[in-house]
Amino acid sequence: MSRIGRGWAILRVVWRYGLDVLLLQSLPSPGLQRLGRALALGRRIDAPRGERLRQALEDLGPIFVKLGQVLSTRRDLLAPDIAHELAKLQDRVPPFPSEVAVAAIEQALGKPLSEIFVSFEHTPVASASIAQVHFAVLRDRQGREREVAVKVLRPGMLSAIDKDLGLMHLMADMVGSLSADGRRLRPREVVAEFDKYLHDELDLIREASSAAQLRRNMAGLDLVLIPEMLWDHCTTNVLVMERMHGVPISQVQRLRDAGVDIQKLARDGVSLFFTQVFRDGFFHADMHPGNIQVSLDPQTFGRYISLDFGIVGTLTEVDKEYLAQNFVAFFRRDYKRVAELHIESGWVPAATRVDELEAAVRAVCEPYFDRPLKEISLGLVLMRLFQTSRRFHVEIQPQLVLLQKTLLNVEGLGRDLDPDLDLWATAKPFLEQWMLQQVGPQRLWAELKAQAPRYAKILPELPLMLHTYLQQGGSDPKTHRLLEQMVHEQRRTRRFLRALVFVLAGFALGSFTMQIVGRLHL
Repeated sequence: MSRIGRGWAILRVVWRYGLDVLLLQSLPSPGLQRLGRALALGRRIDAPRGERLRQALEDLGPIFVKLGQVLSTRRDLLAPDIAHELAKLQDRVPPFPSEVAVAAIEQALGKPLSEIFVSFEHTPVASASIAQVHFAVLRDRQGREREVAVKVLRPGMLSAIDKDLGLMHLMADMVGSLSADGRRLRPREVVAEFDKYLHDELDLIREASSAAQLRRNMAGLDLVLIPEMLWDHCTTNVLVMERMHGVPISQVQRLRDAGVDIQKLARDGVSLFFTQVFRDGFFHADMHPGNIQVSLDPQTFGRYISLDFGIVGTLTEVDKEYLAQNFVAFFRRDYKRVAELHIESGWVPAATRVDELEAAVRAVCEPYFDRPLKEISLGLVLMRLFQTSRRFHVEIQPQLVLLQKTLLNVEGLGRDLDPDLDLWATAKPFLEQWMLQQVGPQRLWAELKAQAPRYAKILPELPLMLHTYLQQGGSDPKTHRLLEQMVHEQRRTRRFLRALVFVLAGFALGSFTMQIVGRLHL
């Protein structure tokens, strides 16, 4: 019943702001356009379409606000008036009353506001779909006064999100059951992934932990500043962190007037993204302009400032290696290798012809090389790749949804900063260096050391496991699982053993060559 009630509420918002008319009038069918005009009769929907869409998303709640935030970064996909209006969702969501925020802070921290902070600004500095932020000053354990930002969850968020996610799960079930193409998109898994990350965002302790991890990962890079978390004042619904001073990245002219190298800033953004994704497998997955600033402080001038760590993405070693190989092959225009990787990973059926998939990928990607970012529409590329993937029955991977979203954010930021940025040329050297590190001697030695304890435990048990397995005709589930584990571990380290052979052979050849040269010299 709650789903029906929420669905009816959504329909009322759609009707109130004339979104049904907006949709019908945007379709190519003359008959549907006439239906849209007929539905508009007698309704007061005179406001500009972008304003109506923004207001509707605000009324629909946090999940729909987040959808608008993502869309606002894609000015190549939206009309300028709609993109401009949706950009207001990033920092103009109506705040909740400050007395509610104060009550939540006092309840979470167990003290009156005056005992926690030296001063507290009751007017929020930012109000987002999940929480709002107030500036304050507190005295730390050493007695120093520190400027801080206090993030407070909106009241009643969990029940509101659960209602919307319930509808999304229902729609995913419908899409997945209607057709084979719908099942190929794996809508249930995608919605489940979105569900997980939204619930993670409601736990501010988890957000603080993610920020602390990113802060450690980025230390020493001189690319980005991440606020320190003040753990004595962090709970599940209240987070207190170091206050950061910077200029919003959307204010490009102000940054340029301050002397910031905008072209370098754009390149640094690409490097930051690929470092977090491929080196660490742990990345800031909500990089819309409202969460990114630039420092003008002389000591950190020109560095990024990252805010809001409610959504972070993670990748396994297998995901990282597969993606990096795809990127490198793509940058080298090795479309055959791209096709082979798709087949090897199981993303397309094993019977797929490599030459056919290679030709299809080439037809999509080749027209976009050697062009500056301002001439590339990643939206168009993705649309054509989707059409190609449908033909070859490619399965969408839910664990990569956040990465795809973040890549779109990075492209949108890059386009705003430097339309002439060559995204491919900027990323290619980084990825090639990363791949070299993945198969080099240092990586080999590190992997062998990491796997040694596991093999030390399993190898002595192998003869008994094999004996038991053969006696029972392979029917013992425990032994079967252990054997599968051994096979899995062997496959994981196979590439490193191969690299070891090449390294040793290289050393042997070099030593032999030096001996020959020495004898000739004598």
